[in-house]
Order: sequence, then C-alpha cells, then structure tokens
Amino acid sequence: MLGAWAYSVSGMSAPWLLLPFLCGVTQSVPRRAVLVALTGTLAALLGYFAFTLSPLEGVSLAAFPADAVGLVRSNLPWIAGGVLGGPLFGLLGHRWRTARSWPAAAAVAATFCLEPLARLGVGRLTPATAVWLLEAGLGACMAAYFAASRSSRTRRVGDGL
Repeated sequence: MLGAWAYSVSGMSAPWLLLPFLCGVTQSVPRRAVLVALTGTLAALLGYFAFTLSPLEGVSLAAFPADAVGLVRSNLPWIAGGVLGGPLFGLLGHRWRTARSWPAAAAVAATFCLEPLARLGVGRLTPATAVWLLEAGLGACMAAYFAASRSSRTRRVGDGL
C-alpha cells in the first residue's frame, strides 16, 4: 500500500504549481514575480532530477550523464509545463499579493481540487484514493483561506483602514 501511496504522491502536479505561486506572492513587481517563479520552478526541477539520479535512489554516479539525458528527454512535457506554468502561477501569486485577485486564488485552489478528476478523466488516477482525497481537501482548505482572507481585506478597505 505504501508503494501505491508514494507513487501517487510523486505523480501530483498541483504542488509544482503552488511553488511558483508562492514565489510570486513574495514579489511586489510583476516582472520580478515571473522571473522568481521561473527560477524557483527550474531550481525545483533541477533538484528533483539530481535526487532522482543520485546514489540515494540507487543510481551509479558513472551512469549520471547518460541517465540525465534520458530523464530530461522522458520528462520534456513536464519541463515545458513548468517553464510555461511556473511564470504564469508566479504572476497569479503577484496578483493575489497586490490585489487579492479572486481568479488568481481560484486557479491555485482549483489545481488541487480538480487534479484527481482530470487524472480520472484521462485514465491516469492511481489507486491510492486517500492521496487524491487529501489533495482535493487541501484545495478546498486553500479556497476557504483565500475567501476568508479576501473578504477580511475587503472589509478593512471598506471600513477605511
């Protein structure tokens, strides 16, 4: 059972989009938010690849160059998704920081809530149901946080504070 759980967690996409969103939240200038999010995404991918090809995963250092090429080649769709999605979610993070943009917050929460359904729709939902329920629940908690945070700011602004 742990194998199915670990495999399901390793296949999640939503956490990879939360990282650039959080990077974007730290920036007050849109261009910087996009660049910091892209840098964060590329650093996360580099770290993931380095760990995947490390002796901790049973990979010989002598095999590293050839295995790295193969790993990058087999992950090109996800790398492209990160290069495009990372900056976009960084910009969404910036929009949340500066304007409490509801569409920006909804996009992040929806990635967590809807990923299990999207995977089910394309036949790629793994058997670890608890993992997917937890992910969707986390997305619902994010949505509740964003809604509460946005409405408290709206009340403060409306009160003249």
